[in-house]
Amino acid sequence: MRPLDPRLLRYAVSARWFLVSGAVIGAATAACIVAFAWLVTVCVTGAIDGRSLEDLLPELGALVGVALARAGLVYARDLVAARGAARVKSELRLGVLDAVRRLGPAWLVRHSGGRIATLLGRGMDALDDYFSKYLPQLILTVIVTPVMVGVIFLQDWVSAIFILVTLPLIPLFMVLIGWATQAVQRRQWEVLGDLSTSFVDTLGGLATLKIFGRERRLVDRMRTITRDYRVQTMRVLRVSFLSSFALELAASLSVALVAVSIGLRLVDGSLALSVGLFVLLLAPEAFLPLRQVGTNFHAAAEGVAAAEDAFAVLDEAARIPTDTAASVASAPHASGSLALHGVSVDYGEGPVLAPVTAEFPQRSITVIAGPSGAGKSSLFAAILGFAASSGTITLDGNAVPAAGRERPWLAWTGQRPALVAGTVAENVALGSPSVDQELARRALDLAAAADIDLGTVVGVAGSGLSGGQSQRVGIARAIYRSLQKNCSVVLLDEPSSALDSATEAVLLDGLRTLADGGPAVVVISHRRAVIDRADAVVPVQSTLLAGVR
Repeated sequence: MRPLDPRLLRYAVSARWFLVSGAVIGAATAACIVAFAWLVTVCVTGAIDGRSLEDLLPELGALVGVALARAGLVYARDLVAARGAARVKSELRLGVLDAVRRLGPAWLVRHSGGRIATLLGRGMDALDDYFSKYLPQLILTVIVTPVMVGVIFLQDWVSAIFILVTLPLIPLFMVLIGWATQAVQRRQWEVLGDLSTSFVDTLGGLATLKIFGRERRLVDRMRTITRDYRVQTMRVLRVSFLSSFALELAASLSVALVAVSIGLRLVDGSLALSVGLFVLLLAPEAFLPLRQVGTNFHAAAEGVAAAEDAFAVLDEAARIPTDTAASVASAPHASGSLALHGVSVDYGEGPVLAPVTAEFPQRSITVIAGPSGAGKSSLFAAILGFAASSGTITLDGNAVPAAGRERPWLAWTGQRPALVAGTVAENVALGSPSVDQELARRALDLAAAADIDLGTVVGVAGSGLSGGQSQRVGIARAIYRSLQKNCSVVLLDEPSSALDSATEAVLLDGLRTLADGGPAVVVISHRRAVIDRADAVVPVQSTLLAGVR
């Protein structure tokens, strides 16, 4: 772990303001420390020399003023740290979210959504300690420690030599302890990611687990991961406490050497009391920032680990080449037929479906059919850009951008559309800045949902609607987008799986009307009624059925 990752300045502009402000506060703090030590020395030596309280009042007043100024600088440093942390966290969160959008669902499939959620939540929040404790001390160390050593050298070069010899011991201990901290902190962060992923997966499949009576095994697994996380957390705390002890011991011994040297020279008269007291007051201040950096490093270690993961996501998104001519296929109003040329999908363990070559002309309904497990959904994901694919996908002869790129010319809905809390109209127009009531009503009518009122309130995950109604609202959402943005292709995954035959017939009539308006309607279905109403059928076979190895 680097003390200050340069990528932070690249991905979070507010970090630059934070560092500049911290440097100004650090310089003022160094001046206050020197002034405070000098004024204390003047007051003590003056009292010893017999100066009255009235004579020392100017110095005492200045001493109080310096103390108040230093307190104000501490407050300013904390205020800058809090605001800097809030701004940087916001910038990194937005940056990671945008990076995930640019990388696309194909990338997200290979990376746990639970880990990304943990990174954006708990991980970004952990940066508070990084900005409020670690970075301010790092800035103070860079500024205050050299100033203290320089001032001490001008006053007493012998004490400065002692400090210069013993000072490197603290960074040495910090490096050795940092290696151990990095390993245990990284392990704790990974276990937290496993815990988040397991929890999300368990919630998603809880109904299925209950049906088959397998929920106990998942409870045992969650208990195991939780215990592992608790063990890793205690290891981090143990290393933190031991490292703090080691740093305190090294700093105390170093200051003690300086104090002994000053004491011996004061006894033999080779050093003036004013110089010795001044140096003795400054010596701990030379070690304090560096010691605090080591201590606060552990408090910020989780935030540093999370920031590294965030930077990894941002770096990966930055490596995506910018398609200045992503062809007409990336334009919002692209037109023409969609064509696949030898398209197959590989999730890293070999192709999951035989290469598909097909054309989906406009103003037509095309059904992608095949046995369960043949790879229909994988082909669907490839067209959407949700899965990395081989072969070529073109629209009107122009190559479609790679997986992960936006496809503004396409509207789609899955078999189980995700509905959010709000009205039916808001769910139909989801993603649009405003709801076109007339267009939403037309979309519902085409989706065989004329009986659903636009003002009906929907709960989380579609509560308040039946399965068939939720499915038709999802279809209406795709139709709404198609009509609003003049999309060239509409993809529907098993749109009638939860419908009775009469409602299915109404839906197919609506899809025919939609197709007659221009777009190519592509449907995944195994239902005979849908296949019979299609203009063309594209068969899909798995690699095993096709004999592909």
